[in-house]
Amino acid sequence: MTDDTTPGTTGDTTGEQPTYEQAREELIEVVRTLEAGGTTLEESLALWERGEALAKRCQEALDGARARLDAAAPKD
Repeated sequence: MTDDTTPGTTGDTTGEQPTYEQAREELIEVVRTLEAGGTTLEESLALWERGEALAKRCQEALDGARARLDAAAPKD
């Protein structure tokens, strides 16, 4: 079960991926927490890993949007 009070987590236990906007906002919060310091090594590593996963999700969403735009563009 996910702890909703842990910085950088949405508490989503449904297994669904966050939207781009949700992932971006959570990533911003993860970065802020890491930059502020004051976390243990284990907490920092967990936040870093979460940040990496969120950045990957954002990139996937952007890549998918680019593919849709490319597919919809008129072919010359």
